[in-house]
Amino acid sequence: MIAIDVLSPFLTPLKFTLVLAVFITIPWILYQVWAFIAPGLYQKEKRLALPVLISSTLLFYCGMAFAYFVIMPIFFAFITSTAPEGVAVMTDINRYLDFVMTIFFAFGVAFEVPVATVILVLIGIVTPEAMAAKRPYVIVGAFVVGMLLTPPDVISQTLLAVPMWLLFEIGIFVSRLLLRRRGEARVAVEPSGQR
Repeated sequence: MIAIDVLSPFLTPLKFTLVLAVFITIPWILYQVWAFIAPGLYQKEKRLALPVLISSTLLFYCGMAFAYFVIMPIFFAFITSTAPEGVAVMTDINRYLDFVMTIFFAFGVAFEVPVATVILVLIGIVTPEAMAAKRPYVIVGAFVVGMLLTPPDVISQTLLAVPMWLLFEIGIFVSRLLLRRRGEARVAVEPSGQR
């Protein structure tokens, strides 16, 4: 790596430390957001808090790990293999950090799709069947989001859009499973309440 700007050798480690601190404190940040929102919610809505907080944190970190262990090696192998002969690929340290952090954040947010779909179903805004019917729009939307969140290349866009679509499908599956369990619990409670 090289440092083109005068202050890059000094500012880039500081920037990296700040971004790393934000990524590490995500659980605490989410807890603080929840502590602010929770007093205004009903008890039924509060029961969703712990599973949503844990799953969203784990999925965010899984998205970053997926980006680091799967996406980055594929992407950088492709980029360095397509460089013309005689061209030395030397990345500026600041631009490299910006690129990597953008990819990490994009994949962390993209891996939150199952949490969003399950919340929408459990709150009653949408049904799993309605989401499944909108599947073609979701696929196109995943590619649009991939285009907006990733650097301007088709590879990282596709590598973000396909997992988003698969995570959407997982969210539909989990929400159907939770609705089925909720229905079974209601059936089990109703006969005992009538006696």
